[in-house]
Amino acid sequence: QRQLVESGGGSVQAGGSLRLPCAASGFILYCIGWFRRAPGKMREGVAILNRDETTSFVNSVKGRFTISKDNAKNTLYLQMNSLQADDTATYYCAARLVRCGLDSPMDYWGKGTLVNISS
Repeated sequence: QRQLVESGGGSVQAGGSLRLPCAASGFILYCIGWFRRAPGKMREGVAILNRDETTSFVNSVKGRFTISKDNAKNTLYLQMNSLQADDTATYYCAARLVRCGLDSPMDYWGKGTLVNISS
């Protein structure tokens, strides 16, 4: 069964850190990444990792977020540091069977995990 399962969401104070894992199972992926939808805003791509190890980040998180993958565990991670109130959103793990970017349509989606940053 093909699925993506996110975890790690929660509430933290501004300036803090969180790490979001996404466990992938049932398929071989070329591209996997994180998207988010903040209250009242459109969904946006946050970070992408392609199989060739290339990455893309939305400008607002550059220098604060990193993306990595543990191939042995088939788990993707989003490390979020220096969190700001604007980072409050539901974060979704998504994957595509071919190379992708932040604006690409994705083939598979997780159910999301809520991140709340208090100032």
